[in-house]
Amino acid sequence: MASILAVHAHPDDIETLAAGTLALLADAGHRVVIVTATAGEGGSTEHLPDEIARIRQGEAAVAAAMIGADYRCAGFGDLAVFNDDTSRRRMTELIRWARPDIVLAPSPVDYHPDHEAVSVLARDAIFASSVPNYRTGEAEPLAAIPHLYFIDPIGGRDRQGVRIRPDFGVDIGPWMETKRRMLLAHQSQVAWVARQHGIDDYLKSMEDWSARRGRDFGAGFAEGFRQYRHPPYPRTPALQELLGDGLRELADWPA
Repeated sequence: MASILAVHAHPDDIETLAAGTLALLADAGHRVVIVTATAGEGGSTEHLPDEIARIRQGEAAVAAAMIGADYRCAGFGDLAVFNDDTSRRRMTELIRWARPDIVLAPSPVDYHPDHEAVSVLARDAIFASSVPNYRTGEAEPLAAIPHLYFIDPIGGRDRQGVRIRPDFGVDIGPWMETKRRMLLAHQSQVAWVARQHGIDDYLKSMEDWSARRGRDFGAGFAEGFRQYRHPPYPRTPALQELLGDGLRELADWPA
């Protein structure tokens, strides 16, 4: 069985963009770990930062438990994630602690600065995770660099609105109800998402996006991924091979 680490910026990002795939993998018996860089302490007008941070970490743990996954928060601050040495060592230690075969990370281009910063941190920390002389903490260096995959950005577009082409998709139809329940665990975000993002129904927004990505892959609902293959990162299709019948190729893409 494989070990999969899904890392993103805030509680509810993974649930919005990759929970169906993680549910599929967990159901197949693989180990899943979910890490958020921050506790999402900026995501409220009703609670003070420490209070909403506790609430949101609790919600993330509840969501992860629905698929038998472990959850951990890296402890970065909202809008305070940067690719510096201290941050890279912290992320590297988390990767060494999780000991993944495969890492799912945010898209390098996305609407939120934390998403983009976590993407760069994860990419560079994955490289560093197998370097013995790069000291980070108690966790032992990995024997090899894990496989790296980028999750879809929000809405599947970069900051200029250009659509991001995924390498492959995952048919999440059988796990869509699990994905709904995982996102619904984040009840503290209902008012915040409406206020900050103008989205009155964040569950419907997720469903609409999953259906939109599904059309790209000839499925009812799907999630998209890109594999990072730059040497010396592994180039073999490790995640694709775990997906079985859930793996989908692009049905169509505009020229």
